[in-house]
Amino acid sequence: MILSQAAMQCGRRANFPQRSCSSIAVAAAAAATTATSSSSSSSSSSSTLSTPQTAPRQPHNFTSYYGNRYGDNHRQYFYSTSSLLAEEATAVSTAHLVKQLRESTGAPMMECKKALSSPEVKNDLQLAKEWLRKHGSAKALSKVAGREALEGLVGLHISTNSLGPTAALVKVSSETDFASRSTVFSNFVQEVAIAAATATATTSSSSINLKDVIIDEPIDVSTFLFNATTTAGKTLHESLNDAILAIRENLSIDAISVLKTSSDNSSQQPSVFGGYVHGKVAPDVMCGTAAAIVELVALPSSKMNDDATIQEAAKKIAMHIVAAKPLYINIESVPEEVVQKEKEILLSKIELEASSGLKKKSSPEIQEKILKGQLRKYYESVCLTEQAHMVEEGNPKVSKVLTQLGVAVKNFRLMSMGKS
Repeated sequence: MILSQAAMQCGRRANFPQRSCSSIAVAAAAAATTATSSSSSSSSSSSTLSTPQTAPRQPHNFTSYYGNRYGDNHRQYFYSTSSLLAEEATAVSTAHLVKQLRESTGAPMMECKKALSSPEVKNDLQLAKEWLRKHGSAKALSKVAGREALEGLVGLHISTNSLGPTAALVKVSSETDFASRSTVFSNFVQEVAIAAATATATTSSSSINLKDVIIDEPIDVSTFLFNATTTAGKTLHESLNDAILAIRENLSIDAISVLKTSSDNSSQQPSVFGGYVHGKVAPDVMCGTAAAIVELVALPSSKMNDDATIQEAAKKIAMHIVAAKPLYINIESVPEEVVQKEKEILLSKIELEASSGLKKKSSPEIQEKILKGQLRKYYESVCLTEQAHMVEEGNPKVSKVLTQLGVAVKNFRLMSMGKS
């Protein structure tokens, strides 16, 4: 009775409804009665050593036992252990899927969650990837469109196949240096370079292999994007969108150039390609701030059959090209209009110095000699074979090194961020 009254008092102080207080009081009285009867029965059978028989424990029905504990507006729900474990397992599974999706696509965590929880995906990893490509790429592209891409990398790839060796240079830009140093970006640049060396371009009439028609001309990037495929089987346009989705910056393929041996006659010496990448971002990728490729071919009179030696010479010349930045192979390859323009500039300079009194006015014959001397300096600055080799010991002329090897430079290409 005392317990019942105490339970009623506690219930009122806790502002429980009258019905709940009564239920608590009844429960308290029942508990007290049970305790009393248990005490008396244990004392009466203290001399007996028989094992007491315990009734099987029944699960509590909290609603019927305690009533509506907090009233109609504050109902308390009780959950079983099994349902909690199931919910926890589902959460762990979803988190694992989000992690997998992030690792495979590089998309932000919230985008991955949104993709997996969308009605058409329902935690299917492959469908989530497709959802991200449809929705995530479009969103990322719309955000970065129009933003200027000033940083980036130059990629290089040299391939050898039945059609002959092919070398490719590509330049891909990003908005920030941080993005250009990321693994996602450098891998994409490498994929572009590999695709450029093995690309096919589709024209209105037929499919043409770029390696058969492009010898030293830049490739049209827009055509290349939709027709060239990566090692993963995607078009470069799809791979570009995937990279934008992962990096969240505006990316652009600015330039692609391919060199291929044009030797169709088996009697001619095969070409050997060499390449060099300056400022590589990682040891295992041919991407950096500048790169050069050079094509060497053995002279008819040459007895040099060691491709490894020629390959090493080609690499050193490529290193020199990156450092010296020549514009032409030799004097003969300089266009006539360029030579005439340079002569005009040099003559104007000579006449200006004479008219201003800086130098004594010379006769036409002397002016011609001065012009030839200054023109020679110009050739040494822009022609590869006329330059001092910056990699070979003693810095001999490149032409001298080539003569000693019995090879000639057939072509070269240089690309660097900012200027090619």
